[in-house]
Amino acid sequence: MNPATHFLTGWLIANLDGLSKKERALVTLAGVVPDLDGLGIVAELATRDSAHPLLWWSMYHHVFGHNLPFGLVLAGAAWALATRRWITAGLVLLSFHLHLLGDLLGARGPDGYQWPIPYFYPFFRSVELKWSGQWALDAWPNTVLTLALLAATLFLAVQRGFSPLEMISGKADRALVDTLKRRFSK
Repeated sequence: MNPATHFLTGWLIANLDGLSKKERALVTLAGVVPDLDGLGIVAELATRDSAHPLLWWSMYHHVFGHNLPFGLVLAGAAWALATRRWITAGLVLLSFHLHLLGDLLGARGPDGYQWPIPYFYPFFRSVELKWSGQWALDAWPNTVLTLALLAATLFLAVQRGFSPLEMISGKADRALVDTLKRRFSK
């Protein structure tokens, strides 16, 4: 799925149980950070015409960040950084696993390649999760899901008084929430 979809999913999970701003950020980022292994595309594109191209995206996207040990590391880091340790770590694991589920459902490439999830990597390299019905990354279900998540995020911003922008800028967050409240509140 699109990183924006993963981000919005993580944000909604982060709003399940009255977490602090820092804890919400941890849960939200856990929904996106598995795709850091996709940054290898930069090196791959930069070296594609060389004698020794670096196939870091082709070989490693959906590998290093898409497995149970990585999810446990994220949960451990959240546990160490959070005040409400157990709930935050649990929601980080939920956010991480929803990322994997989203990729399992809707991450098929334009060439028809269905991204498998090496859930037990590096311990069992041959065990991969896959679903033959995986829809394309640009398929309508992904678009509808992203729009629904965005609507839910904006609704929560009006109800709770903060949005995902709080992770970047308090001023931008306040401006967005105030605008939404003026437009959509009773």
